[in-house]
Amino acid sequence: MADFVLKYADARGQMHQQVATAGSERELRDRYSSQGFLIYSIKPRTIAANLSSAAGRLSKSKKINLEKFLIFNQQFVTLIRAGLPILKGLDLLAERLADPKLGPYICAVRDEVRNGTLLSEAFRQQGVFPKIYVTSVMAGEKSGSLTEVLDRYITYQRIALAVKKKVVVSLMYPCVLMVLVVILMVFLVTYVVPTFSTLYSSMQAKLPTMTVWLIAIGTTARSYIVAFAAALVVTIFALRWWSKTESGRDKFDRVKMKLPVAGEIWIKYQVAQLARVLGTLLTGGIPLVQAMETAADSTTTPVLKRAVETAGKSVREGQPLSQSLKASRLVPGLATDMIEVGESTGALPAMLNSVAEFFEEDVNTRMTAALSLIEPAIMIVMGGFVAFVLISLYLPIFSLADTIR
Repeated sequence: MADFVLKYADARGQMHQQVATAGSERELRDRYSSQGFLIYSIKPRTIAANLSSAAGRLSKSKKINLEKFLIFNQQFVTLIRAGLPILKGLDLLAERLADPKLGPYICAVRDEVRNGTLLSEAFRQQGVFPKIYVTSVMAGEKSGSLTEVLDRYITYQRIALAVKKKVVVSLMYPCVLMVLVVILMVFLVTYVVPTFSTLYSSMQAKLPTMTVWLIAIGTTARSYIVAFAAALVVTIFALRWWSKTESGRDKFDRVKMKLPVAGEIWIKYQVAQLARVLGTLLTGGIPLVQAMETAADSTTTPVLKRAVETAGKSVREGQPLSQSLKASRLVPGLATDMIEVGESTGALPAMLNSVAEFFEEDVNTRMTAALSLIEPAIMIVMGGFVAFVLISLYLPIFSLADTIR
C-alpha cells in the first residue's frame, strides 16, 4: 500500500485534493472513477511531498469561525441522535453550511469518511480543526458515545466563547475612550496651539514659560505629524510581525505576566482555559497524559505551553498532576491545591471544571474592578491635559488685559 496525492472533481464540478492510500495508481483511479468522480491527476506522495507540505502549511495558517463550527456540531449531533448515519449527516450538512470557509473542509471530511477513513482522522487531516475537537471525536469513536462527547465539546466551546466575549466587551469601552482622548490631544496640540502661536507672534507679547513650552511642542508636532504617524504605523506593523514569531510571543507573554494588575488577571484567565480543556478531555475518557499533550497543543501561549509540556512529562513519569503544575511556578497555588484535592478524591475532572469556573469568575470580578478605576483615571488625565492647554493658551491674554488696564 502506498500514499498518493489525488486531485479530482465531483459531479458539481468542485475541485478536491487529498491524500489517499491504495495498492497502485490504477486501483485508486478505478475506485474514484466508479464513484462518479473525474480524475485530474494522481501522484505518488513522495513526488508531491513539497506540494503537500506547502498546502498543509497554507491550510494550517487558516482559521475556522468557531461560532459557526459550533452551530455545525449542534446540527451534526441532532442528526446523529435522530438515527442518521455519520456519512448521511455529513452529506446533509456539507452543502447547507452558512460559512463558505467551513464548507470545503466539511466536504473533504465527508469524502474521507466515504473512503473508509475514521471521522477523527478525517478531521485531523484537514489541519484547521482544534486538536481538542479531534481528540474528543476520537474518544467518542473508541467508547461508542460520540454524541455525548460532542455534547461536552459544545458545552465547553459555548462557555469559552462566552468568557472571551465578556472580556472583549469589558475592554471595548476603555479602548474607545482612550482613542478619543488621544485624538483630542492631537487636535489640541497640532491645530489649536499653532493657531494661538500665530496670534501671539503678531502681538509680540512676552509669553509665560509654560506657554512657550506648549507652543514649541505644538509647532514641532504640526511640522512632523506625518512623520510621526508613519513611524507609528511602521512600529505597530513591526511589533505585530515580531509578536507572531516564537521569540516575540514568548517575550510578550513574559511582559504580560509582569504587569502590575493585568498580569495576574491574564495568568488566571489562561489557567481557567487550561483547566476547562483538561476537564473536558478527562470527562470524555481521554487518558491524563494524552489530555496534557492535547491541552499543550491547544494553548496559544508559549510560556504556558512549555509549562504544560513539562508537567505532562512529569505525569508520564508517575508524578501527580498537582505537583507537576506546581513545579512550573506559573499556576496559582489555589488551583494546584484544588487539583490535589480532586486527585485524592478521584474526582479530578469535576475539580478541574470547578477550578475553571472559580478562576473565570475571579477574572470577571477583577476586570470589573480594574476597569472601574481605569475609566476615571482616563478622564482625570484628559481633564488635566485640557486644563493645562487652556491655562497655557489664555494666560498671556489675561496678562495683556492687566497691562492694558
